[in-house]
Amino acid sequence: MSSWDTRPAILAALIGSGIQASLTPALHEREGAEQALRYVYRLVDIERLGLGVEALPDLLRGAERMGFTGLNITHPCKQAVIPFLDELSEDARALGAVNTVVLRDRRRIGHNTDWWGFAEGFRRGLPDVRRERVVQLGAGGAGAAVAHAALTLGVDRLAVFDVDAAKSAALAADLSARFGAGRAVAGTDLPAAMAAADGLINCTPTGMAKYPGLPLPAALLRPALWVAEIVYFPLETELLRAARALGCRTLDGGGMAVFQAVGAFRLFTGIEPDAGRMLRHFAAMAGTSRPSARPEQP
Repeated sequence: MSSWDTRPAILAALIGSGIQASLTPALHEREGAEQALRYVYRLVDIERLGLGVEALPDLLRGAERMGFTGLNITHPCKQAVIPFLDELSEDARALGAVNTVVLRDRRRIGHNTDWWGFAEGFRRGLPDVRRERVVQLGAGGAGAAVAHAALTLGVDRLAVFDVDAAKSAALAADLSARFGAGRAVAGTDLPAAMAAADGLINCTPTGMAKYPGLPLPAALLRPALWVAEIVYFPLETELLRAARALGCRTLDGGGMAVFQAVGAFRLFTGIEPDAGRMLRHFAAMAGTSRPSARPEQP
């Protein structure tokens, strides 16, 4: 490559905690290369740096000074970053969570591609499942996005559970205000909700390599359920393994990981990425012979 390379340059990063195993940098850089871009994507792991969310203002200023095009934001920063942004997209404002920040013209614009990422992965991976009653575990930043996606996908009644009851109550109230009274409720009796549910969505970090285990008692699973994850490292969590052993239909977190990246790539570059190619690349990196969400047929 010539030192006079005139291809467009993109500089991006992921800010979060415990993100060393993230596949996002390789996913962006590979698609950037396929699109003839000079694309550099870095990790800013606040855990490794010994920092907390209070470092976000300094990290944002540093990114601006170094000419970054944009940033992806993950746990535990998706909500904490909002006060330091100049503008929010409609989706980010509605969800109260940001996973993508575009740095342009000295302004910081927050977006949320998580909800569309989950919806697109679900639409392709579990297109025909019943969606009358669904249980969701987790009401944080990712949980807010996934809950929005679930109701957009036609879930009639979403029961949201969180270790912080105030969080699940606030999320359910917000969803009901936007989607209609009773569409979302704060869960209080998990066994009863699971017994009546068509499906389960896990939006907690439980199941990640850093937080192994099951997010609920295995005894609450049954063959008729479908089970969806947002965790993608590992791609097969303990929850998915237990669900598959029972014969449940399952959806791993790969689809959400890829499609939120598709949305972020589009925002950073102004170029439409090849989603099918990104799915195939993700599947190869994740060590599976199949994409975790089925590419649409041409």
